[in-house]
Amino acid sequence: MFPTLFISHGSPMLAVEPGIYGAAWTAMAAALPKPAAILMVSAHWTTTQPNVSAVVQPATIHDFGGFPPGLYEITYPAPGAPQLAARVGQLLAQADIPVGIAPARGLDHGAWVPLQQMYPAADIPVTQLSVQPGRDAEWHLRLGEALRPLREENILIIGSGGLTHNLHEFHFDEFSTDIADEYVHAFQDWMYEALKRNDRSALSDWQQQAPSARRAHPSTEHLLPLFVAYGAASEKPSLQRPLANYSGRALAMDCYVFD
Repeated sequence: MFPTLFISHGSPMLAVEPGIYGAAWTAMAAALPKPAAILMVSAHWTTTQPNVSAVVQPATIHDFGGFPPGLYEITYPAPGAPQLAARVGQLLAQADIPVGIAPARGLDHGAWVPLQQMYPAADIPVTQLSVQPGRDAEWHLRLGEALRPLREENILIIGSGGLTHNLHEFHFDEFSTDIADEYVHAFQDWMYEALKRNDRSALSDWQQQAPSARRAHPSTEHLLPLFVAYGAASEKPSLQRPLANYSGRALAMDCYVFD
């Protein structure tokens, strides 16, 4: 049975300068058997209700601006996973969660940037599931729970977002750093402890209970993939944190493995 993963994917520049973050993603993949397919739940695909992509050959989406030209030339030519998309739709429908099928959605940078470090051969079928910023953490935990059977079907579920994500306070002159602002540390520590003790009540109420929650996440989309990954894990999963570093002082780049 596969674990589920949460990855803080950081800047698109990690596609060309992966550093310690790319090394951590590579190690996470190396510790696992090769999956039959990958379901990516990315912060960069937001919808009002869940959508899953059924495209046969996903395009590489360069959903960002102002970066060096070479970044826009990178492609990640992994095959799509329409059969997995259909299975996701079936599982969500069984859980009374409405779901749409997107016939042409490609891979955004929340998916392909970490995947090119994890599986550089691009030989594993991959598809994406959207998140719903209009819904709360409990909704995304339920979404993950509905997908739990996939773990027994050789499917790797990856939530890709950011443990903290306040770009208004990002220090571009400190792109890679071991230093973070104090509120980032406080939020990071709170989330780690809540996950470690499997405190679903606290996780569901993170916006009220976590210190500096609204400062850490002025909008919620980058944290929502974490709840899907956690919900898809076992009832009270064990927790590993292979990376707990920072970028630009404002981004906690934590990665989690839920088993």
